[in-house]
Amino acid sequence: PAVVSVTDQSGEARYPSFKGIMAAKKKPVKSLDLDDLGIDADEVGLAGAWSAVDSATERPARTAGTIVKDEGEGGKQLAEFLAGQKFI
Repeated sequence: PAVVSVTDQSGEARYPSFKGIMAAKKKPVKSLDLDDLGIDADEVGLAGAWSAVDSATERPARTAGTIVKDEGEGGKQLAEFLAGQKFI
């Protein structure tokens, strides 16, 4: 369970101040390896993956779409297109 509060400002990026950027440059970066974390090497990476990719193919190129200029019949044309593609 979780309680989440969202405001109108939640989507806005928060940029650090110059002082914050300079302070971050001075802080040490701690690197941890698997032994430091107490993790066995067989539990991570390809050996520990729960799934495997059998194959991968490129996505086919997009075909040109159809532009419909609505002169009162746009809704009908859209419905016919959706019915033709068996979406409705």
